[in-house]
Amino acid sequence: MNEITSHKDLKVWQEAMNFVVVIYEISESFPSKEVYGLTSQLRRASVSIPSNIAEGAGRRGNKEFIRFLYIALGSLSEVETQLEIAYRLKYLNEADTITQRIYFIRKMLSNLIKSLH
Repeated sequence: MNEITSHKDLKVWQEAMNFVVVIYEISESFPSKEVYGLTSQLRRASVSIPSNIAEGAGRRGNKEFIRFLYIALGSLSEVETQLEIAYRLKYLNEADTITQRIYFIRKMLSNLIKSLH
């Protein structure tokens, strides 16, 4: 990570930030009864992805960075599960494009982890 001056330089962080915006837009249409349930949980989990990337990048050493990248991967899986729940509850129709974004971010995180080992 020597050539990177900020977490904002990381493509995976940039993609994760864009993903948060998509999640907020999608969850906006969820029923109001879900404001404190699925909507809130989905938004918090999505925000956790770029947040953990940023926190890890700000730590000293690759070992700590990798630990936070794994936490980001966990949050991504949490979002994926919550989106599946939303889809099954018929709150969501666009599962395919979202699935592609999840796959892309997961691949980027995995590749970054491998490069830091």
